[in-house]
Amino acid sequence: MSVDATAEEQVMWQGRFITARKRGNWEYVSRARGIHAAVILAVDEDDHVLLVEQYRVPLGRPCIELPAGLVGDDDDKRGEDPATAGARELEEETGYRAERIEVIGEFWSSPGMVSESFTLLRAHGLTKVGDGGGVDSEQIVVHRVPLAGIADAVARWRAEGYAIDVKMLTLLGGALLG
Repeated sequence: MSVDATAEEQVMWQGRFITARKRGNWEYVSRARGIHAAVILAVDEDDHVLLVEQYRVPLGRPCIELPAGLVGDDDDKRGEDPATAGARELEEETGYRAERIEVIGEFWSSPGMVSESFTLLRAHGLTKVGDGGGVDSEQIVVHRVPLAGIADAVARWRAEGYAIDVKMLTLLGGALLG
């Protein structure tokens, strides 16, 4: 499909968090109000990785993911730093606090369909400070998995019908763990 980069962008529909857009004959979705995500790669001193499981409505099933959350999604958080949001989300979702958050970089998970980016963060110096589970009605289940067994855990979850978020490839590839 050819794309006319000079074509005017049209908003086809806008909700609180997403916007359906069209440019020429290309349709895609973006986050509303410039919101993006912070994704946290958290490996503790025992080489266990912190993962979260939560039901994802678009998939119709639970998904295994790295802890993550939206940056600047509330009016009082506009202009929020991704590392600050990531530290907050890590604690809310997993119950662990990081001594230090390292920014790895900005990435796009499905650029042919969604313009949303995420900032990948690495959490260092983890301390358990609570149960996690998220806020409001998130109902997040925390998994602490030995890094050496991540491929087997992912294979087991897939066999059990769980969805596996694409960002889990950072663990399977191992390039960012050094």
